[in-house]
Amino acid sequence: MVVSPVVLMIMGAVVGAAALAFVFRRAGGRPLIGLGIGAIAGAFGSALFMVPLDYCTFEAERQSLDRVFGMIFVLAGIALVVTPVSWLSGKLLRRESLMADDQTQGTFRHWWIALPLLAPTLTILVLFLYYPSLETLRLSTMLSRLGARREVFVCVDNFTRLVNDPAYVDTFVRTMFISFSIVVLSMSLSLLIASMAYLPLRGASIYRILLVWPYAMSPAVAGIIFLLMFNPSGGLVNHLFGKWFGIKLGWLNDPAVAPWTIILASVWKSMGFNILFYIAGLQNVPKDLIEAGAIDGAGLLRRFWHIVWPMLSPITFFLIVTNLTYAFFETYATIDYLTPGGGPLQSTTTMMYRVIQLGVQNNDMGKAAAQSIVLFLTVIGMTIVLFRTGGRQVNYGV
Repeated sequence: MVVSPVVLMIMGAVVGAAALAFVFRRAGGRPLIGLGIGAIAGAFGSALFMVPLDYCTFEAERQSLDRVFGMIFVLAGIALVVTPVSWLSGKLLRRESLMADDQTQGTFRHWWIALPLLAPTLTILVLFLYYPSLETLRLSTMLSRLGARREVFVCVDNFTRLVNDPAYVDTFVRTMFISFSIVVLSMSLSLLIASMAYLPLRGASIYRILLVWPYAMSPAVAGIIFLLMFNPSGGLVNHLFGKWFGIKLGWLNDPAVAPWTIILASVWKSMGFNILFYIAGLQNVPKDLIEAGAIDGAGLLRRFWHIVWPMLSPITFFLIVTNLTYAFFETYATIDYLTPGGGPLQSTTTMMYRVIQLGVQNNDMGKAAAQSIVLFLTVIGMTIVLFRTGGRQVNYGV
């Protein structure tokens, strides 16, 4: 089924018009003006990604999966344009209705005065964030080899091939397992150690400083340290295991054990960061609440669960997001030093490792760009879910 660009633009215009009319009506504006603005925004959004792609996903010779990707790009473009327009329109309408002609402190008399002040920041964002992002999007639609003089447009083939690639599906599942294991183990152990390090003991300040040191090391250094410790043939861990228990594990050459070695190294690397924040959070827990719980007969575990843990929820939520980002993006060096090539039978190959392997080692920039976008959208999607679900459970008050 061939879908005309005109039909897609009409669809976008209808969605945008409905959204802006609803926003204008709720904010006290004129719905007809919202209809017009929304129709323009929706039509523009429907073409945001499809014009650069030349509507290739809806060509007659394309498969149904290509059309599904095309509709995803159309809906994403509409959302990217209509959402900020709706938000800005609602803010402006509410401001006009509430403030009238009053001038509030801290605002500019003319909006263009802020532009020169924002120019340095906007320049840096354009050069080092927006342009590389757009270039990544462009490369993801190309058959591009690093150093080659020509590039061939392949539409969304770099994306559709991932859906039908069992190896990539395995990599995706493996990445989820390794990343979530790092987050859960790192935060659990960090909270336990921070609770003990917070106790009023002699030399506790020195002990706390030593606990934070691993965070100052790079993931590559963490990989080298664990390589010396967990080397199957001459590592310290296998030497002690063989001496005490009479067994030696293939920490780096056994597909069932190698992922756990990566998890242990990454947990050790990130624990210092978590411990630092948890100790700071424990210092802000009111002692009178804990004493009141003890007077009421609450035991140690009950006091921790009902008093300390809710007070730590803002820090815990922040650490979940930062640890998730670390687990997905910053484990490449650790994996590369401990298990070069992604481990035995690709058992430690994560999505980030595969992106660098394709782009840097295999010089396939098109596939690497497509997989980097998938990885980015995966992390962004999980972060949004965290903010929509866990963010509501965070307690910022006493």
